Amino acid sequence: MRPATPPGTKPDQTSPVRRAPLAWALIALSLSMLLPSLSTSIANVGLPNLAVAFGASFSEVQWVVIAYLLAVTTLIVGAGRLGDLAGRRRLLLGGITVFTFATLLCGLAPSLPLLVAARAFQGAGAACMMALTMAFAGETVPKDRTGSVMGLLGTMSAVGTALGPSLGGVLIAVFGWRAIFLIGVPLGLLTLALTVRVLPASAPPTGSARRRFDTVGTALLAITLGAYALAMTIEGNSSGPLAAGLLIVSGAGLALFVITESRVSSPLLTLSTLRDPVLAAGLAASALVSTVMMTTLVVGPFHLARALGLDPALVGLVMSAGPAVSALTGVPAGRATDRVGAEAMVIAGLGGIIVGTVALSLTPTTAGVIGYVLPLVITTAGYALFQAANNTAVMKDVSPHQRGLVSGMLNLSRKLGLITGASVMGAVFAFAAGTSDVTTAASAEVARGTHWTFAVAALLVALGMAVVVGLRVRSRSSDS
Repeated sequence: MRPATPPGTKPDQTSPVRRAPLAWALIALSLSMLLPSLSTSIANVGLPNLAVAFGASFSEVQWVVIAYLLAVTTLIVGAGRLGDLAGRRRLLLGGITVFTFATLLCGLAPSLPLLVAARAFQGAGAACMMALTMAFAGETVPKDRTGSVMGLLGTMSAVGTALGPSLGGVLIAVFGWRAIFLIGVPLGLLTLALTVRVLPASAPPTGSARRRFDTVGTALLAITLGAYALAMTIEGNSSGPLAAGLLIVSGAGLALFVITESRVSSPLLTLSTLRDPVLAAGLAASALVSTVMMTTLVVGPFHLARALGLDPALVGLVMSAGPAVSALTGVPAGRATDRVGAEAMVIAGLGGIIVGTVALSLTPTTAGVIGYVLPLVITTAGYALFQAANNTAVMKDVSPHQRGLVSGMLNLSRKLGLITGASVMGAVFAFAAGTSDVTTAASAEVARGTHWTFAVAALLVALGMAVVVGLRVRSRSSDS
């Protein structure tokens, strides 16, 4: 059963939009969702220029991306919970401030170590923004419009991802690499000004919601997640000795976290929370689907360049089709969720991803670019529908004092899926291609790797659908 609203909490106490039109509140929340995703993709395109500017190797400049990713992953759940206890508006404002200041430091960094440190600082602010934006959305609009707002936020995230490479390329060509960071400063200031103006504070927690922040549990979870994320990214795979050691640290940290949470009076995360079928199904499916969606980013460039023989400009254009479709379908997907219901749309979205990935696993290279793009469009449209419906299903009935925590967990499941997908699906691709270096593989080898990797992806999404259906059936039987 979903946690009940704490006694003494009136409906209007958790509906913050009173002083400004709803549209302005949604603009502020949309910017808070767009900026973190834009900052991820726009930095990736600048790595070659950073290597030249600082005289560094590619493995060294990769830390510009890894530091941001680690900070977001390790802090996002704790940020959501702290927002529930200390006030979501206060922490969101703090996160936007930190993000904007760190973005300025990135643009002014005189050395690579300082840039990496600033990116970690920026990731800390992004963690607060990502964790609390969906929580605010849950209390900003009526329940019958939750799907539309979740679809809008998904669209903004996709827009940030799609806009980053093209915008970053133009900025670097005209102004140099510092511009890819400095462009975020005025956007951050605008987001901060809007948030101050249109998102008043929620009522302070009352009754059972007024608890102490679990510092020890948060630290253990951060160590666990940080070790796991580092294991998946530091060596490009999870089979090297350093990665294996980090996975052991992550496993030990998880065990200590579970033991600690069972003994403290105000745990960060109670195990009973994960027994909620809707939440458990939503988190599991989100992680699996994100793992699969990373396949399109890992496999796509190699398939397009090596198997289909496209030049880099056309590869980038075709790769942008996925985020573009996701951006265009996000809002309609949210509206469909409000009209039809979140549960049915979750299944429909998963079904669309399965159809698309199966088509990608079977379409021969003789079908050309269109044979890759059409299944990709189906896959990403299904993903947009799943995201809007799944976020709605999870967030719609969460009690006010847990919205930040649950929002952080949803974002974490997606991040962990992306991190795992980059490593695991990349390994599947290389294994199926039959080579340790896919950059020099023959066209037929890359095509074979693509087909088998997307076949595995389809099976993972089918597993996600089985989890969702099974847990929902169990939820109905327990309620009857």
